[in-house]
Amino acid sequence: MAAPLLHAQIDINAPVEKVWALVADVRRMPQWSPQCRMMRTLGPVRQGARTVNVNRRGLLVWPTTSRITEFVPEKKLSFRVNENGTIWSYELEPTDSGTRLTETRHAENGVKPVSNMAVNRFMGGVPSFEQELVEGMNQSLARIKAAAES
Repeated sequence: MAAPLLHAQIDINAPVEKVWALVADVRRMPQWSPQCRMMRTLGPVRQGARTVNVNRRGLLVWPTTSRITEFVPEKKLSFRVNENGTIWSYELEPTDSGTRLTETRHAENGVKPVSNMAVNRFMGGVPSFEQELVEGMNQSLARIKAAAES
């Protein structure tokens, strides 16, 4: 069963190339995301590259790995988290005043059962955790906007 599509969107008064430079530098993900503490690619950032990540929520810290599934300069960056099967994407679209940036979390085949079990046991349940993820997406986009517009 597919999990709900989680998404957030923001308009940024900066050109696409400036916003892309911030999004595509995955080492900066901890600056944007309230949950991500580290994201490193093994090799250059490109489609097919693998990443090693560390996330944190309160006292809980957990590692993940992912693979970049789409890397289209100035348009889209997506990666699939191996541990839960979710796909996170950043899509950029030029607007009259700059860039529209959309972040999504998609789980076409559902989130892996072991991940849902951990969320239910340690993170207050799937619905509240997903709401927290959307709040985090909005925070991430606001931080990217502030950096791009400064």
